[in-house]
Amino acid sequence: MEALQHTLKESFGIVFDDLSLLETAFTHTSYANEHRLLKISHNERLEFLGDAVLQLLISQYLYLKYPTKTEGDMSKLRSMIVREESLAGFSKDCGFDQYIKLGKGEEKSGGRTRETILGDLFEAFLGALLLDKDVDAVQTFLDQVMIPKVETGSYEQVKDYKTQLQELLQTKGEVTIVYTVVNEEGPAHAKQFEVEVTADGQSLSKGQGRSKKMAEQAAAKKALEQLT
Repeated sequence: MEALQHTLKESFGIVFDDLSLLETAFTHTSYANEHRLLKISHNERLEFLGDAVLQLLISQYLYLKYPTKTEGDMSKLRSMIVREESLAGFSKDCGFDQYIKLGKGEEKSGGRTRETILGDLFEAFLGALLLDKDVDAVQTFLDQVMIPKVETGSYEQVKDYKTQLQELLQTKGEVTIVYTVVNEEGPAHAKQFEVEVTADGQSLSKGQGRSKKMAEQAAAKKALEQLT
């Protein structure tokens, strides 16, 4: 925790008053489950809070930044900015992947590089920062970490994976692409969905995510990787 506190102070000027919030934000469920007797809190509730404040602040940014964009265009751009892959990238940029506490099994299976875990971690940190400071502190952090990349316009050029897959498969004619939820688990505030994508009835891949849309994107991404 000391190394994490040093990184936050030196890189972002952030000093937590309530260190328990910070520790909870960086504790994965797998670690908490392996230490049940210690009754350690994990970061799912903070992730829920962080997701909400992130959606709000990015929506506000896009509304003010692009006065001529339609609701649909802003929604698409926001989904590219806050998608799991993007948030995982921001976690790595901040060095957060070095500090998350994982269970032994999750650690061995490569959890420290898993986009789902790192994306959730980023949101949990935002939730902790909101509770320890205020929404202005979250905005300042996003201005340092996220907004500069958004300002480059790179997200405006990103096509979602479902669109890319459709374009790839339909180069030789019409193809019926279907996304089906094959599994759903977890509590209401932290659902995990598994979606299978098929083309003309043939299974291509499966993907997981915290929403059906995220799981569909993950499935499409895997299908693209396999096909290309």
